[in-house]
Amino acid sequence: MASSKFDIVVYGATGFTGQLVAEYLAAHYKGDRALKWAMAGRSKEKLASVRDAIGAPADTPLIVADASDVASLKAMVAQTKSVISTVGPYQLYGNDLIAACVEAGTDYLDLCGEPVWMRQMIDRHEAAAKASGARIVFSCGFDSVPFELGTFFVQEEAKRVFGAPASRVKGRVRDMRGTLSGGTAASAKATFDAVAQDLSLVAILNNPFALTPGFEGVKQPRGNKPAFEEDLQSWTAPFMMALINTRNVHRSNMLMGFPYGKEFVYDEMVLTGPGEKGEANAKRVMAANSEKTGPNAPKPGEGPSKEERENGLYDLLYVAVAPDGRHVRAGITGDRDPGYGSTSKMISECAICLLRDTPDVPAGFWTPGAAMQHKLIKRLVDNAGLTFEVEK
Repeated sequence: MASSKFDIVVYGATGFTGQLVAEYLAAHYKGDRALKWAMAGRSKEKLASVRDAIGAPADTPLIVADASDVASLKAMVAQTKSVISTVGPYQLYGNDLIAACVEAGTDYLDLCGEPVWMRQMIDRHEAAAKASGARIVFSCGFDSVPFELGTFFVQEEAKRVFGAPASRVKGRVRDMRGTLSGGTAASAKATFDAVAQDLSLVAILNNPFALTPGFEGVKQPRGNKPAFEEDLQSWTAPFMMALINTRNVHRSNMLMGFPYGKEFVYDEMVLTGPGEKGEANAKRVMAANSEKTGPNAPKPGEGPSKEERENGLYDLLYVAVAPDGRHVRAGITGDRDPGYGSTSKMISECAICLLRDTPDVPAGFWTPGAAMQHKLIKRLVDNAGLTFEVEK
């Protein structure tokens, strides 16, 4: 791969999220002459107009590639060390690109939150990826980077305080402002459609260990209805992203060699406050969740305005609980709306981190947290507006 023309190709650069990724690379790595990157999509004209609109250099290379044209995908991946794909739902548009990257030994990063498809790709291509040298990294956006790294970060503190990682970690959303991405809504719909056509997929979708082939851990909390949590003195509501994040956290644990133990229990909920008001809020969150994938959900390619993205944020609480009841806490925050503003920065930094900071990560299918650990946390704090802090 040393002779590759490019370090990174942003595939889907004319879409809403792809455009933000390209804009981030153009702005943040403006003076970095060592970074060679290109924009790819279906239309050269559209790519050129996006390039000009985001203020990327006029000589930024443009590559025409289409999910329905396998030859164009193979030609694209042959000339780069890594591909960032923002073209989802991945179960509809991702199969041939994954296959092309695996065959060429090209690294691949995406924003996938589709556990059934991810499991299918792992089963189909893991051996070939390890043979070719390709590193396939799913879920490099809001699902599931802050959650995966939040778990990792609080467990590092647990090791320091308890002398060992905790077998129980709670991920709790304290605050989140920003709209669900149209891509996330479309991915959820595509997953439900696939399951409706093949009911055998229900078992994968419902299994917390769907992404740990060969390993089934202990029973996990369902997290599917409001509950009052004594230790946090707050009502909690189901968190929509838990379906993918919990799977990725368990996969991360497996990929790192089970540092959290094989009895590890992990769940995610939204904190809604104490008392009757907290209970009412929890019920409202539950009702709002079903709206998010309904007919009024945003469409792929739609997204919030620049002002909405910049006014967005998220604040996550991580609690590691020792067997004797002691606990340590960590807070993770992001300075943009989760689905777009923060996600576009995170996947860009994942790609740079994989390329520059972790060249020794072996080939195969990875989660970003397991592959890049502390080095990724450092990049996200330095460049992408995230904070990781131990709390008293």
